Amino acid sequence: MGALVTYRLEDAVATVTLDDGKVNALSPGMLAEIGAALDRAEADGAVVVLTGRERVFSAGFDLRVLRGGGAEAYGMLMAGFELAVRMLAFPRPVVVACNGHAYAMAVFLLLSGDYRVGVDGPYTITANEVAIGLTMPHTAVEVCRQRLTPAHFTRAVVNAEAYSPADAVPAGFLDRVVADEELAVTARAKAVELAKLDPQAHAASKLRVRGPALAAIREAIEKDAVDLRASG
Repeated sequence: MGALVTYRLEDAVATVTLDDGKVNALSPGMLAEIGAALDRAEADGAVVVLTGRERVFSAGFDLRVLRGGGAEAYGMLMAGFELAVRMLAFPRPVVVACNGHAYAMAVFLLLSGDYRVGVDGPYTITANEVAIGLTMPHTAVEVCRQRLTPAHFTRAVVNAEAYSPADAVPAGFLDRVVADEELAVTARAKAVELAKLDPQAHAASKLRVRGPALAAIREAIEKDAVDLRASG
C-alpha cells in the first residue's frame, strides 16, 4: 500500500498491518494509508484484519503533529475520528489483532472493530488523554460509550485507567486474549469464520445495531470540529 501500511489478501481476508518502524503513530500519512487499505478491502469484498508491528499496535495520534497545532493537526484529528466511524460502519467484518500497546486514538480504533483479539503480556491499553492533560474529545467519549461496559466507562474515560490485556476483556476493550504466538492464527481464524456470514445481512444488521451510536458519534465529530476551530 505504501511506506507505512501493508495489505495482504488471502482467501477473502485482507490483513492490514501498520508499521512505521517505531510506535505506529497515527500520523496524517498513516491514516491516509489505512483509508486506502480499507478502500481496497471494500473493493475486494474482504474481511479485514487490522494489526500492528511487533509489540505495538499503535501509540495513537502523532504527538509532533498534534503539538504543532494548526491545519495539519486539525486534519489529523478529523481523519482519525472519521476512520473510527468508517470501521464501525464497514460493510464487511473487521477483526482487530492488538499485538501490544494501544494508546489514545489507537484504543478508539480498537473499540471500532467487530471482534478484538489481544496478546497476553506486559502491555497497556489506555485512553490516556486525561492523564496527559487533554480533555477527552466528544467523539472519543461516544466511541468509548458504545463499547465499554458501564462499570468501566468512567474509569477508562474520566480516570484514564490503564488496563492489562486480561483486564481489558471485562472492560470491553477486547473480546479475547491469547498468547503472542497465537495472535495471527486466532485473528485469521475468526476472520475466516466471519467471512461466512451473509454480507448483506451483516452490513444491514451492523448499521441497525450501531445506528444510534453512529449518529451520536457524527454529532460529536461536529462538536469537536467547532472546538478545534475555536482553539486555533
